[in-house]
Amino acid sequence: MSFSDISIQELASAFMVLFAVIDITGAVPIINDIQNNGRKISAIKAALASYILLVAFLFAGDGLLNLFNVDISSFAVAGSLVIFVLAVEMIFGIPIFKNDGPSGTASIVPLVFPLIVGAGTLTTLLALRAEYHTINIIIALTLNIIIVYFVLKNVSLIEKVFGKGGAYILRKFLGIILLAISVKLFTSNLASLIDIFK
Repeated sequence: MSFSDISIQELASAFMVLFAVIDITGAVPIINDIQNNGRKISAIKAALASYILLVAFLFAGDGLLNLFNVDISSFAVAGSLVIFVLAVEMIFGIPIFKNDGPSGTASIVPLVFPLIVGAGTLTTLLALRAEYHTINIIIALTLNIIIVYFVLKNVSLIEKVFGKGGAYILRKFLGIILLAISVKLFTSNLASLIDIFK
């Protein structure tokens, strides 16, 4: 990993993918409900916990894959299917992923788990590693966590700015972006897997 690997195109693409998967703006109504129910949310605690867990998984994920004898291309193909399902959920409004984490403090559960650091985000990180340089993913992730912190800190303001209609349109648009990216990930990594067996 070096600064010479920084690519604006990769950075922008990774940023958009992670922004769409984390979907913190789409989670604003959920965050508001949590706060309205008297559960306090620490924006800095949630953002830092999410960042540490995601960066750790970005680097430790390969080790976990090796433990199960799975290569990054195979994981990327599997990840593309998860991203595809996430996109379908966002576009068509079909609830597929369940928020079934254990009860606990609101800053960690359900905010960090599973809203920010969910199965989709973790899978996406490793899928991105098959396509982009690590430094671009880390910068994109850092920018996304800054946005997460800002949204959590100003959740009422964000809801007023976007409104229910704005959040709905943004979610559908990001869903279409995710769908296109999932197809790209699937086709490019499937091709590399086929080449291995030739």
